[in-house]
Amino acid sequence: MTIWLNGRLMPAAEARIDPADRGFTLGDGLFETIRVKGGAPRHLSRHLGRLSAGTALLRLPLPYEAAALSKAMEALIEATGTADGVLRLTLSRGTGARGVLPPPDARPTVMMTVAPAVHMTAPVAAVIARSTRRNEHSPLSRLKSLNYLESILARQEAAERSADEALLLNGAGRLAESSIANLFLSVGGRLLTPPVADGALPGIRRALILERHGAVESPLIPDDFARADEAILTNSLGLRPLLSVDGTPVGNGSAGPVLARLLADPDL
Repeated sequence: MTIWLNGRLMPAAEARIDPADRGFTLGDGLFETIRVKGGAPRHLSRHLGRLSAGTALLRLPLPYEAAALSKAMEALIEATGTADGVLRLTLSRGTGARGVLPPPDARPTVMMTVAPAVHMTAPVAAVIARSTRRNEHSPLSRLKSLNYLESILARQEAAERSADEALLLNGAGRLAESSIANLFLSVGGRLLTPPVADGALPGIRRALILERHGAVESPLIPDDFARADEAILTNSLGLRPLLSVDGTPVGNGSAGPVLARLLADPDL
């Protein structure tokens, strides 16, 4: 397996991350998961824009310009012969002394890996997580940070309850998202999704659906599933029909026309 680490392509077996790297010790970093299709990263400018917004919020230096990162991705995709896959870009603040305060002269670690494509299309039976909630007041809810423990807790709970996925409520009891995806409900002919202010991650595909398919942000609560015709989970790797929540079917319990319309859009 070939990876890209701090400016170099190398075999994964030869790669080394310093034990004092803050990404490992503190989760001090960000990542982007990017679909590779036709040998090219999809929606790259949007992914890099979200990464840039995250680095600004965390005051985390990004040592490469967008053009350099794009060229590095092209080199990695070519070296691995990947036509259809998933590219992950991981950025950490790099090494630092013990303690929470970041070093003033941070030297970030940047790593990129490519894996085979994961086509996320299977129908989903979900539960509403009881073990954790999304903190809509934290700026971290808007970031793809290296700390995914809330999602891990929720997904473990879903498995224990024989479900495929968990939906996260925020502190006010409103729906935010699932452990790995944004949520859309079709209600009375309108396509609704929880607002970022309620703890939803500003997903790449979410933004495209808002722009291209007339979806709107709207606060949602669990009772809204009872009036929904369809529910859909989306992320950069796919769109999936959400067929039931806590054992109760959504709509008629099957994939519907809104999902079919979204899947027919080649630009999503």
